[in-house]
Amino acid sequence: MKSLKKYLADNDKLIHSKMQKVESHVQRQVGNWLHNTVLLEGHDVPFKYKRQKKYRSLKGARVDLIYYRNIEHIAGIEFEVMNVVKIAIS
Repeated sequence: MKSLKKYLADNDKLIHSKMQKVESHVQRQVGNWLHNTVLLEGHDVPFKYKRQKKYRSLKGARVDLIYYRNIEHIAGIEFEVMNVVKIAIS
């Protein structure tokens, strides 16, 4: 796994946030992948990432994230989402 400095140096659009409190964590099976959606305290935007195995709920935990902003189009409407590159419990 790449180091934090290398991630941020390779892509200037990545954002690093520390000690963010998770308000909600949902895992959905889509094919062979589990799509995870996390809502963070103080943010109106969902943070999304994929895993191959089910993981314990992060609700109430403090996490460190590396993510980038993205726009999803659903039924002709634009929604802002944050795609998570790396997430770790603080």
